[in-house]
Amino acid sequence: MTHRRIVIGDVHGHYDTLIALLDAIAPASDDPIYFLGDLVDRGPESAKVVDFVRENKYRCLLGNHEQMLLDVLVRRRISSEMFQSWLHSGGYSTLLSYKHNIPQEHLDWLKKLPHYLDLGDVWLVHAGVDPKLSLEDQTEEQFCWIRDQFHSTTKPYFPDKLIIVGHTITFTFPQVQPGHLVSGVGWLDIDTGAYHPKSGWLTGLELTNKIVYQVNSQTRAFRKMPLEEIVTPIDPTKIYQKRLKTLTSTSPD
Repeated sequence: MTHRRIVIGDVHGHYDTLIALLDAIAPASDDPIYFLGDLVDRGPESAKVVDFVRENKYRCLLGNHEQMLLDVLVRRRISSEMFQSWLHSGGYSTLLSYKHNIPQEHLDWLKKLPHYLDLGDVWLVHAGVDPKLSLEDQTEEQFCWIRDQFHSTTKPYFPDKLIIVGHTITFTFPQVQPGHLVSGVGWLDIDTGAYHPKSGWLTGLELTNKIVYQVNSQTRAFRKMPLEEIVTPIDPTKIYQKRLKTLTSTSPD
């Protein structure tokens, strides 16, 4: 029996939407489920999302929002200004969901999240990679934060693997509708902006049959369709053109 491999985009604290999405996908107990990171911030129930993913032993990547949380609360690397930036970028909602007391076991779990996962034909990472650097020379900054350098690549980073990412909300690419996925040269972006008022869609991609499942955090609408019907190919030479100004320049996705 073939397992259904399922990849979930950026949840951002929308626990009820995540549960509705998984109910719709209806994975078997042995179907592997992977999260691309950014479980936390912006939405109202980051604590429940982390607890759910952790307790079910689902595999999850480190996103830039987990990185910011760890930098503030564990690594103590940042300035007061950067701390305020994290709060403004959704960190305050996360603290509220934990009642300002994140348990040590959650912090320890977050610290162990990998930067990427190699599934053979598919390679998962939160943001992307620098196409000019070898895999060994990539840093946490590239894995968690990179955007245009990765999206504008004209040559696949891996000759035999599709890179699947979140991090950059798909409708911020030119001429992409809210809720649609975006593909480039050797990569696919499935962050459809679960927290954003212009979208609200949380996406789950079943790799085995190339089926996309989505639940909307605002309307609770559900849709299911073949991947090819909801993915928009992007011309990499146009990535550096002005993006839609739907997100503030100071607020990380």
